[in-house]
Amino acid sequence: MAAVGGGAWTYVGWALGPVGTGPAVQVTIPQGASTPQIAQTLRERGLIRDAWAFRMLARWQGLEARLQAGEYRFAPDEGARRILSRLAAGDVVRYPVTIPEGYTVAQIGEALARAGLADRERFLRFAHEADRFWIPQMRGNATGSLEGYLFPDTYLLPRGLPEERIVQMMVNRFREAAGALLAGPLPLGLTAHEVVTVASLVEREARLAPERARIAGVIYNRLQRGMRLEVDATVLYALGRHKDVVLYRDLEVDSPYNTYRFAGLPPGPIANPGLAAIEAAVRPEAHDFLYYVARTDGSHVFSRTLEEHNRAIRAIHGDR
Repeated sequence: MAAVGGGAWTYVGWALGPVGTGPAVQVTIPQGASTPQIAQTLRERGLIRDAWAFRMLARWQGLEARLQAGEYRFAPDEGARRILSRLAAGDVVRYPVTIPEGYTVAQIGEALARAGLADRERFLRFAHEADRFWIPQMRGNATGSLEGYLFPDTYLLPRGLPEERIVQMMVNRFREAAGALLAGPLPLGLTAHEVVTVASLVEREARLAPERARIAGVIYNRLQRGMRLEVDATVLYALGRHKDVVLYRDLEVDSPYNTYRFAGLPPGPIANPGLAAIEAAVRPEAHDFLYYVARTDGSHVFSRTLEEHNRAIRAIHGDR
C-alpha cells in the first residue's frame, strides 16, 4: 500500500507541475464558472496536466469558492499551484489607459470606451452622481457632477471592471494626490471646490508649465476686483464642444459657465486638472496682472491695464 500511495503522490506532483515552456496563453474565466469548469478550461488550453488534480488542490487549499472571473494570461511553465494562487487573488490582465490632464468627464468616458474598458453611457451616468462618491473636497459642489475630481493619471484596468468602481478609483486617486494640498488655508478664503474650479481653468488655459501660477494669479486678481473672468475655456465648456477660435456670438451662450456673461467662478470645474494645475491654484504667483492673450506658440503676454492688453492683442493678431 505504501508503494501505491507513494506512486499516487508522485503522480499528483507531476500532474500539478509545469506543463512545459512557451508563450503565455490568454484565458477568460466567465462569471459564475465552477471549479470543474475552470479546471477543464485550463486543461484544454494546455496549461495544466490534470483537471482532477487541479480540483483536488483547490479543495485542499480551501480555494474553491475564491476563484475569480476575468481575463488572465498564464504561461505553461507556471504550474497548477501558481495558476490556482493567481485565480484566487484575481490577478487578471490589466490594460493601461492614460487620462491626460484637462480631459473633461465626457472625454474620459470616450477614452475608456475606445480602450474597451468601460461602457461610455454607464460611466457618464456614475460620473454625474457626485453624492455617491462624495469626498470632503467636494463640499459646496452643487453641480451633481464629478467634473474636476476624476484624477488624470495612467490607470491599469481589467476588462469587465464595473464602471462604478472605475469612477471610485479615480476619485480616490484625486483625494490621495490633492487632499493634503487642499487642506490648508486657500487663496481669498475660497473653498477647496472653488480652488479646484480655478485649477481647471488654469489647466485649460495654460500651455506652458511656468505660466500656470501666473494665470492663476490673474484669475484671483480679477476675482478680488469683482471683474468678470472672461476665460474662453469656460465658453467652450458651456458650448459643449471644442473650437480653435471662440467667436463673438459664442460669448452670448446662456450658461452659468460662461464667464463672459456671469461674474465670479463658474459653478464647478470645467475639466479634470492635474496636480501641477492644482498646485498653481493653491500657490498662485503674486503680481498685478489682470489680462493675458495667447501668442501663436502657446505662450501668453500678460498686461496690467486694458490699454496694454489691447496693444498686445493688436501686436499678435493685427487689427482683425
